[in-house]
Amino acid sequence: MAMINTAIKPFKATAFKDGEFIDVSSEDIKGKWAVFVFYPADFTFVCPTELGDIADKYEELQARGVEVFSVSTDTHFTHKAWHDSSDTINKIKFAMIGDPTGEITRNFDCMRETMGLADRATFVVDPEGIVQAMEITSEGIGRDADDLVRKIKAAQYVAANPGEVCPAKWKEGEATLAPSLDLVGKI
Repeated sequence: MAMINTAIKPFKATAFKDGEFIDVSSEDIKGKWAVFVFYPADFTFVCPTELGDIADKYEELQARGVEVFSVSTDTHFTHKAWHDSSDTINKIKFAMIGDPTGEITRNFDCMRETMGLADRATFVVDPEGIVQAMEITSEGIGRDADDLVRKIKAAQYVAANPGEVCPAKWKEGEATLAPSLDLVGKI
């Protein structure tokens, strides 16, 4: 999994968003920050808690110029049915991409081939289409949208401030580091 600092592969798919089926592609994210949130399946247990958590942060992410795409190997029709039947999923305003062939999931190298399901994986992609952060957890471990937002803020800060890096637990507005020979061994 050498996805960090690599370009995402081109894709086209159908998604469910705002009560409609829409076409989405890798072209749609050019020049924008994007987050791809892969999850195993609709109508499950941990997945709706994660997607609901991200839905609660969607407005904040939009204000930062970040578009969110959730992706599973379910169809866009299944996404609509889940959206219509679950109060948690009903609050989602971002695109829910259907990937029934698994092409997008394989492009991001997070397909569980023996099951035909996506891993629980998140990718932060910069405006040039380059993966800047990724996280993959096992089936039973849910992700935290607050930490995702923190990572996006750090990625955006580093992109806007060459020569600076964000230390562990960095929060927006806190001190950063400027790596140099003088800093070696002093942290």
